[in-house]
Amino acid sequence: MDLRIFTEPQQGATYDALLTVAKATEDLGFDAFFRSDHYLSMGGADGLPGPTDAWITLAGLARETRRIRLGTLMTAGTFRLPGVLAIQVAQVDQMSGGRVELGLGAGWYEEEHTAYGIPFPKEKFARLEEQLAIVTGLWSTPAGRRFDFDGTYYQLKDSPALPKPVQPKIPVLIGGHGAKRTPALAARYADEFNIPFGSVEDCARQFGRVREAADAYGRKAGDIVYSNALVACVGKDDAAVERRAAAIGRDADELKANGLAGSPAQVVDKIGRYAELGATRFYLQILDLDDIEHLELISSEVQSQLN
Repeated sequence: MDLRIFTEPQQGATYDALLTVAKATEDLGFDAFFRSDHYLSMGGADGLPGPTDAWITLAGLARETRRIRLGTLMTAGTFRLPGVLAIQVAQVDQMSGGRVELGLGAGWYEEEHTAYGIPFPKEKFARLEEQLAIVTGLWSTPAGRRFDFDGTYYQLKDSPALPKPVQPKIPVLIGGHGAKRTPALAARYADEFNIPFGSVEDCARQFGRVREAADAYGRKAGDIVYSNALVACVGKDDAAVERRAAAIGRDADELKANGLAGSPAQVVDKIGRYAELGATRFYLQILDLDDIEHLELISSEVQSQLN
């Protein structure tokens, strides 16, 4: 069972704050440090001192960590041209010694596009399909060969398909709740399928759809890693849980119903319910980046039980 730390820096975080959390992630034995890819805060947060770029952040962390995996949930396909993204991710993979994973999604937050002058096309999902074909195609093209792509939205001609990542295959994560196109895309491209902030019932349905799509595509459904992203709010007692919930502007009872919240034993039990559906990896959304004691508690009293 892999536990990964997942951060939302657009809510307000410096690179130094993210570095502190990433180093704690490594020191405390978690599997990976992931971050969102957004340029605008949400839910009334002031976002100060301002956004950080996901892949610039991960490039820095690649040089300042040694063991943990590094990646995005999810890189917005609207932010980067696919050829440029393939170069960026391959370079960070080199900088990390082969520890990078790419979560790639269509992009959805229109306000941040407006705020920073980023085009927000209507055909986002169709573009995502071409982006996945291009990024994975560039990486898999043998050295010395050329890559061409003639799509509706993107055209590449005579590309040297460089640089190459260190890993023979960078893991690609696809996620979401879409009933048809998302499972089909996962069956074709995903090494891992992730459900963000879904109930046990949501996951049972969506994991089932992905398995069916994989079978229809001629792929073993068991070759895909199934994972969940859920907000974490763990405390030794109810008072500690309520304090941590208040610090992130949430209600403790709501978090217990919809996230991984409560005592360590309650959280282990909730993880077990998802694990029964086939989930083997959990992204713990940590919203209070100053509360390193929270990570220490999860490591010592949740992760230890799962291991």
